[in-house]
Amino acid sequence: MDIAAQSIEGGFADPVFNAQTVFRAVMDAMARPGSVHPLPPLARPPAPLSATSGAVALALCDNDTPLWLDPPLHASAAIGSWLGFHTGAPLANTPADAHFAFVATPAEMMALDGFSQGTQDYPDRSTTLILQVGDLVSGTPLLLEGPGIETSATIAPAQMPRHFVEQWKQNIRRFPRGVDIILATSDRIACLPRTTRIKTMEA
Repeated sequence: MDIAAQSIEGGFADPVFNAQTVFRAVMDAMARPGSVHPLPPLARPPAPLSATSGAVALALCDNDTPLWLDPPLHASAAIGSWLGFHTGAPLANTPADAHFAFVATPAEMMALDGFSQGTQDYPDRSTTLILQVGDLVSGTPLLLEGPGIETSATIAPAQMPRHFVEQWKQNIRRFPRGVDIILATSDRIACLPRTTRIKTMEA
């Protein structure tokens, strides 16, 4: 299939309803960090952008939200065309210019502080990272505490960035600035907002 055809197909079948479904799942996941929310395959983007990441892009991105794609995603012209056609979002020149960053290989990702951190006056101008992970149970267990978590929560996303917990501690220190993260598996999401404290669980 040529790029033009790939870029047109695979969007939401019911744009309003599907976008509301995804938006609600993301908001619920942000409100309760570490909670896992199923997300049906509502979008069919070109590989290696996953169905879940694609659905998040369609629900959250528009022509005012520059996107950054990591090298494996950027290498696919079809993905850039698909996102452009379905969201209108421009590609950011640098990670620091991006409102949303889509990462297919989080284990090889650049440091969190390379993305937009927002400003003290406009902390919401920071980057939200969508990390494609294999699952949320087979990685290093992370202990989560903070707003939206009654006592603590545990999540174990696979293929996370190197030195993630150390990087996240620096992210917390920048509050109210800092990045937020959406973890996307093939059929579910969980969120790590910048207010969440994360520790590695001792085995």
